Amino acid sequence: MSEGNHGGIDLVPTTRVDPATKSVVASIRGEIDLHNSPDLRGVLLELLAKHEPKRLVLNLSQVPYMDSSAIAVLVEALQKIRKSGGRIFLTDLQPRVKGLLEIARLDSIFVVAKDEAEAMAKQ
Repeated sequence: MSEGNHGGIDLVPTTRVDPATKSVVASIRGEIDLHNSPDLRGVLLELLAKHEPKRLVLNLSQVPYMDSSAIAVLVEALQKIRKSGGRIFLTDLQPRVKGLLEIARLDSIFVVAKDEAEAMAKQ
């Protein structure tokens, strides 16, 4: 796997790419709201365009809060990856974020996994 760092973008401090499984694992950090969701959108769409993964794993262990603009970014990324038969896995959800996804019933369109290892093992 190769690893990367996205310069000054603190929202996604690290990514790992595994060409063998066509997977990208990205760690996301901080509260995601209307002010920084465009930055997240840019990073996620760039990862999808550059690597064309079949599996995008987003580790949200360091995301205590996200608002509807962040949800919109995740849904847009999901629509884009689905066009090529891919899936998005959300891991390590904090209770507040998990609750938001459940209220919006989005836990049924994203694959929610306990951690990165579980996400990589799921089909």
